[in-house]
Amino acid sequence: MKVTELALPGVKLIETTYFDDNRGNSTEAYNDRTLKEYGIDTRFVVDYQCYNAEAGTIRGIHFQNNPHPQVKLVRVVQGAVMDYIVDLRKDSSTFKKWICQEVSAVNRKQLYIPSGFGHAYVTLEPRTSVLYKFDDYYDRTLVRAIRWNDPELALGWQVKEPVLSPNDSGAPWLRDSDLNLTVGLNS
Repeated sequence: MKVTELALPGVKLIETTYFDDNRGNSTEAYNDRTLKEYGIDTRFVVDYQCYNAEAGTIRGIHFQNNPHPQVKLVRVVQGAVMDYIVDLRKDSSTFKKWICQEVSAVNRKQLYIPSGFGHAYVTLEPRTSVLYKFDDYYDRTLVRAIRWNDPELALGWQVKEPVLSPNDSGAPWLRDSDLNLTVGLNS
C-alpha cells in the first residue's frame, strides 16, 4: 500500500497493491492496521455504494455538519469519476480551496477525506459505481450540500450539461449555507 498526502491538509491518496493473473486481479482494499501505520486511525462504521447510470452525472458538493461530520474513504469499483474535495472548515487557512483527482476502477486509487471537507464527483463513464466508507452514521438533520456550480468555489467541472438530482441543482450557495465546520471540532 502506498499513501500520499495531497495538497489539502489530511486528504490522502491511497494506492493498494493488486495481484493480477489470468483470472483477473485481487487486492486487500482496506486494512485497518496498515492504514494506522500511515497515520490513518479511523474506525469506519458504514459502507455505502452509489451507482450512476450516465456519464456526466454530478453528485455533490456534500458534507455533514457538526456535531457529526464524516470522514470518508472513497473508491470506484466500476467506471471512473473526477473527484472533488473542498475545504469547508471556516477557520482553515485553506478554506474554499479544492483539489480534484481521477479515481477509477482502472487506476484503482482511493481517497481518504477527513471531516470538514465537502465531497463531489462527476462521472467520466456510464455505469459507474462508487463505494464509500464513513466513520459516522448518516444524520438527515445534519446532511448538507453546496450548489455544484457555486462561483465562490469555481470547481472546474468540464461538463456542459450535467445530470443532477433536484437536491444538488437546488442546493444553497456557499454564502447562504449554514455550514458549521471548523478545524478544532473536526479532527
